[in-house]
Amino acid sequence: MLKKEQAIDLLINHPLKFAHMLGFTKLGDMHEAWLKDMIRGKKDKTLMAHRRSYKTTCVSIALAEMIILLPSYKCMFMRKTDSDVKEVIRQVRNILLDQHTMYIVQCIYGIDLVLTIQSATEINTNLSNDVKGTSQLVGIGTGGSLTGKHFDRIFTDDIINVNDRISKAERERTKVVYQELQNIRNSGGRIYNTLTPWHREDASTLMPDADKYDCYTTGILTKEELIEIKDSMTASLFAANYELKHIADDDVIFDNPKVGADIELARGGYDHLDSAYYGEDYSAYTAINIHNGKWYVYGRCWRKHVDDILEQIVDLHNDMRCQKLHNELNADKGYVAKELRKRGVKVATYTETQNKYIKITSYLKFEWKDVIFVNGTDREYIDMICDYNENAEHDDPCDSLSSLLRIYQKKKQRQAESINV
Repeated sequence: MLKKEQAIDLLINHPLKFAHMLGFTKLGDMHEAWLKDMIRGKKDKTLMAHRRSYKTTCVSIALAEMIILLPSYKCMFMRKTDSDVKEVIRQVRNILLDQHTMYIVQCIYGIDLVLTIQSATEINTNLSNDVKGTSQLVGIGTGGSLTGKHFDRIFTDDIINVNDRISKAERERTKVVYQELQNIRNSGGRIYNTLTPWHREDASTLMPDADKYDCYTTGILTKEELIEIKDSMTASLFAANYELKHIADDDVIFDNPKVGADIELARGGYDHLDSAYYGEDYSAYTAINIHNGKWYVYGRCWRKHVDDILEQIVDLHNDMRCQKLHNELNADKGYVAKELRKRGVKVATYTETQNKYIKITSYLKFEWKDVIFVNGTDREYIDMICDYNENAEHDDPCDSLSSLLRIYQKKKQRQAESINV
């Protein structure tokens, strides 16, 4: 058995060795430096590292170590949403329950480690003798209440996300939350922030100047992996998330469209209707099918109220021999679906909850290299997709095509899960 001093030295001075014992073997010397600072540092700190750099893993290990080494300290962990918080609290719990951790606690304190509280958002152990009832670790989302709370160590991890990039209101809300953290930090306490940048005016402007680790300096991602990642998102998103810099949004997201395939290749799949009701919006119709990993797309658009094109939609659906037409419920509470069903069309409805820009730059951008527009597709439909950017006036064809690609992807995922079962 290790001596008490040896066990403490392992956690404080050799956290990488401890991390490897736990199974986090992809962590290296860079991560050990991060861990030492997270555990031993005194001043407020900002660590800005690219996605997939294991910064959140390091935070989980550091929080577990602080519960052991500083049992009287009260720590708070904050992420954007409650579900994100629960994921990390779960990992901290698993680290504490690991047999290696149990052994080290036995070496230091001569007792078995017991988690007296282990809920989705709180952890407390028998190492703490606090009679006030405050757990050693509390997880809170940015929407949670901070009133009356006080902590010695506060860790924020990705409290800035894509919503801050696209919404000024969300940026301002996150700033208010971060400012409130200053009021709940105990005297001599510390705030440690880990993040990637999303916007020039996000809450990172309130944080200490960041130590930056971009995707080219860490050596974690291979050249091939970086190329694949870059191809799956817009240049501005890649710059923010992996190069840790802000650039102007791309004027062109979807360039060099592939056109001219036989329309027969798009028949027999699914179709989608993005309905317009008033104003300047377009109604957009999309039919797609997949062959040998390529998406064959037939698209039409009209600057008309959906009521004026319902008969055309029925004719298109039948001509394209589609299995099922998909239509969003949000705008009309099912009116269009009801009218199409009266005309013999099999309709699947859904409620849209995903941000439109995120949906388009995720699903359509990811598949763009394999998208081929078939003969008969409206040139205006293709042009609106190729002209799309974050501030585009018209996004109806993009929205329609992205929605169908998402439907196909979810269907493929369900099929894979049923096979695994």
